[in-house]
Amino acid sequence: MSIADNHHRLVPSRRWRTLIAAGLLSAALAGCSSTAPDLEADAAEKLQAKVLTVSQSAAGNDTSGALKSLDELVAQLDASAADGSVSFKRHQSIMTAVQAVRADLTAAQAAAKAQADAEAAAAAKAAAEAAAAEAAKAAPAPAAEVPAPAQVVPGKGEKGKGASGR
Repeated sequence: MSIADNHHRLVPSRRWRTLIAAGLLSAALAGCSSTAPDLEADAAEKLQAKVLTVSQSAAGNDTSGALKSLDELVAQLDASAADGSVSFKRHQSIMTAVQAVRADLTAAQAAAKAQADAEAAAAAKAAAEAAAAEAAKAAPAPAAEVPAPAQVVPGKGEKGKGASGR
């Protein structure tokens, strides 16, 4: 089984894990989207919008975008915690979900990079082999060796052609 085959089998499960983790993060936010004391409605709404952005990026295999959106989510979460819109307990539970999502996204990003590196190496190898084959075709064929003519020594083996034969 090639790396590419293995990659294609692993990506969907990673994507699903990431989406499930993002769903859990969303559920952590939605659990108190009303005016509960540990998460105010306005803060929950803003955080859920960020979670949606993370989920959409992850679903589109844009791990860099998803990680950037996750960083924005953390910044929003920290700001909401600082102004009292999110309790310490809720902040911690959301951060636990954020860490799980980040781990999945980082693993997916590393797998994608490894796949791209493997494909680039295979392409470089194929290009080098093609160049070598082309160079072998373009090189002139070695000249066939033609034996040198035998030297004839006068007087030996030449009947009637020596100096006395005239």
